[in-house]
Amino acid sequence: MDKNELRAWLRLSMTESVGNDAARRLLSCFGSPQTVFEQTETALCQVATPKQAQALLTVPNELAVQCVRTHQWLMHQPDTHTHALWTLGDPHYPPQLMQLADPPLMVYAMGQTERTLGNAVAIVGSRNPTPQGAQTAELFGEALSAAGLCVVSGLALGVDGAAHKGALRGRASSTDDGKHWHTVAVVGTGLDRVYPRQHQTLAGEIAMHGLLISEYHLGTAPLAHHFPKRNRIIAALGLGTLVVEAALKSGSLITAKMALDLNREVLAIPGSIHATQSHGCHALIRQGAKLVETAQDVLEELQLASQQQVNLFADALGGDDDIASDDSHHPWLALMGYAPVSLDVLQVRCGLDTATLQAQLLTLELDGVIGRLPGGLFQQLARHDQG
Repeated sequence: MDKNELRAWLRLSMTESVGNDAARRLLSCFGSPQTVFEQTETALCQVATPKQAQALLTVPNELAVQCVRTHQWLMHQPDTHTHALWTLGDPHYPPQLMQLADPPLMVYAMGQTERTLGNAVAIVGSRNPTPQGAQTAELFGEALSAAGLCVVSGLALGVDGAAHKGALRGRASSTDDGKHWHTVAVVGTGLDRVYPRQHQTLAGEIAMHGLLISEYHLGTAPLAHHFPKRNRIIAALGLGTLVVEAALKSGSLITAKMALDLNREVLAIPGSIHATQSHGCHALIRQGAKLVETAQDVLEELQLASQQQVNLFADALGGDDDIASDDSHHPWLALMGYAPVSLDVLQVRCGLDTATLQAQLLTLELDGVIGRLPGGLFQQLARHDQG
């Protein structure tokens, strides 16, 4: 992105009264930010309101400063990680965010920017957890990271920070191939500052092994209303949101509601009836959230196999073209479980391409190991002894 293009994107995002929705309409009509600012007020009024059109013709006061600040930040590339700015339409822009009603116009990224998200789960909870709650968040973060999932959270004190720390520790036992982030922190400030300050070291470790992202311009302070808004990004990035501890009125329940709106799974860990930090989780469970006791509960609810299972499956397929010749060569059975499962879910669990997957399923079907059900589902026909 050259300086002129960067300036146009920043100007569009900084224009008062023009939000993400209006900006997308303008881009859809005119093609690029540069072209938007070449339009007359009459042309702009065909897409935007008169107030927005007038604002677009006025250069924001802080634009020049923000252009210099952002350009310098992008040019400064540390040894341990990289800085990037992903705009709508950029191939690196996380596609999960496009499911939001108001996806960010731009995403600032700091960390291992060449990697991708992979399968992810959001872990959120109280900023003031019980000691047990903080330990639980860290243990779940570690276990899910070791199982090959990316842990997404908000870098806040309490549960968020514990989940990130656990995920970083879990990478040591993960068999990840280095293509995906171990953890992603979605922050409510500019990426040129760390909030809270106590997480300065943690943020650096995340940048070395994962990613920090923000929709807020560099220099943005930790304003209170930014954090509930950033929660929609946390919810969007995860296949599901796990709430560890949360009071009845908390940002974590907002994130859970956002996850539901996005058709994501909501999971909650029960706690003591005497701890106010558990009351929000109990309310979620009463409303239908998955009650979680182990990391395996999370994998099962998200219909994911752990990375270790996937690798065992791949190894079993490696030197045998006829995996149905003997019951001991059926790694499928562990991946399928006993409930009906779709082709898409199986593909996520095993990592095979569609053609290979369908061929293997057909072989097992002909051998009478699995059955094909209405709706494109598959299921084991009988319990096989894998030993």
